[in-house]
Amino acid sequence: MATVLYITAHPLDPHASFSLAVGQQFIEAYREANPADEIVHLDLYKENIPPFDADVLRGWGTLRAGLSFDQLSDAEQLKVDRLGAIVDQFVAADKYVYVSPMWNFSIPPVLKAYTDATSIPGKTFKYTQNGPIGLLPDKKAIHIQASGSVYSEGPLAPLEMGYSYLKKILQFYGIQSIEVIFVEGTSLLSAEEAPAFKEKAIARAKEAAKRF
Repeated sequence: MATVLYITAHPLDPHASFSLAVGQQFIEAYREANPADEIVHLDLYKENIPPFDADVLRGWGTLRAGLSFDQLSDAEQLKVDRLGAIVDQFVAADKYVYVSPMWNFSIPPVLKAYTDATSIPGKTFKYTQNGPIGLLPDKKAIHIQASGSVYSEGPLAPLEMGYSYLKKILQFYGIQSIEVIFVEGTSLLSAEEAPAFKEKAIARAKEAAKRF
């Protein structure tokens, strides 16, 4: 049995979001094909993801200095403990399904905060004399990204910093099995074209789910 983290980063619901609509159908098709697997939905807009603020940096500094967790302030303990739980949950999973829109050429802030929380030395990577090494080589991931224009190819491709960023982070963790489903050009669709476009994207997602 595998554990799958279904990680969504959109504040609306599948009726109002192309990425969530496709992601929902992907995960339902995956569940049907893999009924024994555990699927954990992380709606990042409802998760407590502490930012790397002064409490976190001071708390980590105290622990690196060899002092005990009890010597942290209450605020430091709460945030450091929560960040530890986030990365431990991530490391314990086997597969990752990321679903997000492209905003300002990149990923939503909550997804960036989540990747910060999972980028912890000794957990997802380690430093060596030859540079950092990823610690999660046996995991796999897929990213479903919706965007108003087309960025996977063509003249706007140099501006695509959503999937390309997430892919680099996951490769940094040692993950090499990474797929993507681009749901592109959504702002260019007429009201009549949108339903058929969405159905085609869902069909591609369902096929990908069977392989994942």
